[in-house]
Formats: sequence, C-alpha cells, structure tokens
Amino acid sequence: MPTSHAHTPVFKAAIGLVALTTALTACGGAGGTGAADAGPAQPGGTLKYGLSTAPTCSDPAQAGTNQTIYVTRAVVDSLTDQNPETGEIVPWLADSWDVNADATAFTFKLRSGVTFSDGTPVTAQSVKNNFDAIVNTVGAAKAPLAASYLAGYVGTTVVDPQTAQVTFTSPNAQFLQASATSQLGLQADATTSQPAEARCQGGNIGSGPFMYTDYQQDRSVTVAKRAGYAWGSPAFGHTGEAYLDSIEFTVVPESGVRTGSLSSGQLDAVSDALPQDAPTIEATGGRILTTSNPGTPFGIQPNVSRGLLADPEVRKALVPAIDRQQLVDTVLGPNFKPATSTLASATPAYVSLPDVTFDPDKAKSILDAAGWVTGADGIREKAGQKLSFKILFSAVFAGNQAILELLQQQLRDVGVDAQLDLTSVPDSIARQNAGDFDATYYNSTRADGDILRTTFAVDGRNLNQRGPIPDLDTSLADQLRTTDTTQRGELLADAQQQVLDNGLWIPTVELSQAVGAGAAVQDQKFDASARLQFFDTWLSRS
Repeated sequence: MPTSHAHTPVFKAAIGLVALTTALTACGGAGGTGAADAGPAQPGGTLKYGLSTAPTCSDPAQAGTNQTIYVTRAVVDSLTDQNPETGEIVPWLADSWDVNADATAFTFKLRSGVTFSDGTPVTAQSVKNNFDAIVNTVGAAKAPLAASYLAGYVGTTVVDPQTAQVTFTSPNAQFLQASATSQLGLQADATTSQPAEARCQGGNIGSGPFMYTDYQQDRSVTVAKRAGYAWGSPAFGHTGEAYLDSIEFTVVPESGVRTGSLSSGQLDAVSDALPQDAPTIEATGGRILTTSNPGTPFGIQPNVSRGLLADPEVRKALVPAIDRQQLVDTVLGPNFKPATSTLASATPAYVSLPDVTFDPDKAKSILDAAGWVTGADGIREKAGQKLSFKILFSAVFAGNQAILELLQQQLRDVGVDAQLDLTSVPDSIARQNAGDFDATYYNSTRADGDILRTTFAVDGRNLNQRGPIPDLDTSLADQLRTTDTTQRGELLADAQQQVLDNGLWIPTVELSQAVGAGAAVQDQKFDASARLQFFDTWLSRS
C-alpha cells in the first residue's frame, strides 16, 4: 500500500544509521562553529571565501566538485533536505510526499508562496521542467550525478499546480534522498530552457537564500542575500532570510596563499586547510572546521579494459600494498581517516571490509604467484613488460598530489611503478568519459549507499569500462527495488565486498572537509553531504 510521509519519510531508519555531525578543532561551541562568547547572530556583512579550485559550472545540475557545490548549493533549494545530525529526510520545497509500494512513483506536495529570484512561482510544472531538462537537454555527459539520480525517469506529471508525481520505469529506492541533493535543486524556467553550456555561465535563477550577482569563470563568484526568503529547510538553524548580505568566492589555488590571506584578514574562510596550515590559522584566532564526507572514499579506479590493470591479480595486489594510515598521518592529519571499505564510514549501510588492510607481504605473494618477477631496478616484469601504469588525477583536493606521491613510493616497495598523470579538472573529466586512462583517482560524495550503483554499475558511469559481473550487478539493481531498510543494507554490504573483490576500486583515504575559518566567522556549518551551508553563517563584529 502507498505510504504517506511528511516528517517521517521512508528510509529514515536506513539513513539514520549514521549521524553526520560536525567535528571542530580549536575554538567552537557545541552545536555551532564559532566562538562560544560571540553573542546572538548579527545580520549583515560580506563573507570573503577562498576556494581551492575554480567552480566548473554555475549550474547546480552540472556541479560535481566540492568547490563547485559550495557555490551552487547557496542558490537553489531542493524538494527535500537531509538532517545532518540524524540523516533523516525532511521537508523543504515539498511539504509532504507519498511513495508507492514499489518505489516507482514519488508524489510531492509543494509548499505555497515560494518564488524563484526572478519572481516566478515554484510550481509542479517547475519540478517537471527541471527534471525533464536534466534528462533530455543537459544529459548524462554534462550532469552525470543528476542524471544518475533520475535513472529510469519516465516523466513528471503535473497533478495540480502544487502537486508533482515523478515516475520511473523500475523501482528507484534512492530517489527520495536524491531529491535532497543540490544537483536536483529547482531552477526557474528562464534557466531550465537554456542549453547546457549556457547554464554554466552564471545567472542561474533559483529559489535559494542567495542569488548570483557576478560569475567570472576561473576567477570569482559573488552571491547576494535574497530579500524576503522565508522557506528554509527545518534542518537550518534559523528561519527567515540568510544573515550574510553576500558571499564573495575567490579562486586561490595555492594553499599557502589561502592561509596567508586568511591570517591577514583578506579572506574570512578558506577551503582545504591542511595540517601544516593550522598553527598559522589558529595564531590569529581562527580555527579549522572539519566533517567526514559520506560516499566513496578517495581511491584508484582501474580501467579494466586495457593494459596491465586488466589482470585481476594485479588489481588484487594493490589493495594490501597501500599503507593508508601512513597516508593519513604523513599528509592529512588527525581529522582524516584511512579508508576501510569501498564506502566511506559516514555513509548509511557502510561496512568495514577486513581485506582493506596494509600487508605488503601479501601483495608481493600475489604478484609472485601471478608471475611478476622483480627486476634489477626493483620494478617487477613479466614477458618483457614492466609492471607500470598511470594514475590520472586532478587537484580537486589540495592533498591529492602529496597523497599519490607517497602512495607511489608504497607501491614501488612491492615492485609496482605507478606514474602520476596530473591534469586539469575539465581534461580529467573528458578523459574519464572517453576511457582514456589506465586508472583514475578521485572520490564521490553522497549520503546514500546508492553511490555504489552510480559509480560502479555496468549501466552507470562505469569508468572501470567493465563488462557484466552477475553477482555485483544483481546486488546493485536489487538495492534500488526494496524499501525494506534491512534488506537494502544487506544488499549494499554485499555490493561493497563485490566492488573490492573484483578490483574495481582500490580505497586509500576518506575525504574530510577541512575549512579554515577566521575569528569573525560564526555558525559555518556543513550539510548532510559534508558541503558548506551558508544560510546560518554570520560575521561577528567584536
């Protein structure tokens, strides 16, 4: 029978398996991210924020990197939200929803009086226009995450001006959580009617607490508070308008420059604050705010269709060859964790996998048995071929290169030559989509175990370039078909093991967001997907 939900949504038990809470270092009060004696929140002011990499696109539907989502999340609201402390799905633009028995139809009842920043109303037709545009206009190549959330999309029926029914060809149990993501945030008709490329140039019109006022690709973005905003998520800390008048995002790739600008007051907060930055930041009254990302941890994804990584024994040997704790201790510091599975530990349905353990002797034994013999230079050889491959990556996270350089040394210790192939974010994405790589290194963030399907399914993004693996394919498909939280968790646990056993992901470290915040920044929070939530942020003037 259909289930009707408002404040008690389906999948609450599964999502609530994890509490995605914000951990603080140095200063910070309980429940907030600012000094305990700052007093009541003060509206006004401009927050100057330093991004570590440039946003790739101004369109939330096409956003993929953390730095991009930091910007786009501020301009769009979603049908639902996810409570960052409990993982519960809560109302936002939708007051309530119904999910049919087999999770093929989701009916959302929209709250009244909500408008986009161009003054047009948010209606059921808006929901249809947004989802239709993602599937039919923007497409999976430009919006892989958004399109994956809408896999099997039949269409949206406008039941009445405030009621939209979204239907799928087959059960889609992940969609309710997906409706809380910024990629499925709603935008006005003036935006959804634009082609994909035009939607990346700024000016996107959302119903969020901020709106774009300036967008200069690769340089800076400015968003301004939306006057009259009154439909915030119940997961937010206050009601009404945002406190900040505006946020100025500036692209500052160099970590030392970001830290120096924060300490000197030129910036109020910065992304990717690494351990070596902490003393400088804290010396001027600042602090580092951290939270763990759910989703897939950072890892190596092999292209199994070519080269040496087509050999499952080579892929199998890489897992025990990596000292993940050393990666954390040497490069990242105590706010980060070594990966222990093909899902990050903050993800609902995560299970720890015993095989994700450092054991170099095991790695050597696997390679010995596979016929790889150590050469004079320490690199193994077989049939005249060196055990060598390239890892494609980009600097979307400031620690990536240092992590991979240390990992390169660890692999060399067991006779594997991993060559690092650093490219820009756009080039990396293009080469991934074209299958032009031996292996690629990245992470994906999502507070739902369905990230395994979107990443590894044979009919998903499938950067592994793999063919069918019946057991894995069945688990990934079946977890979409059940609304039984226990059964879905068991299927996702099996999928995690299958991904590892088939060498589709070589886990390294879990990503944490580490934001350097100046002394004036108060209540800088993270949402359930570990992305910055600026609605509650304010600046003290003491």
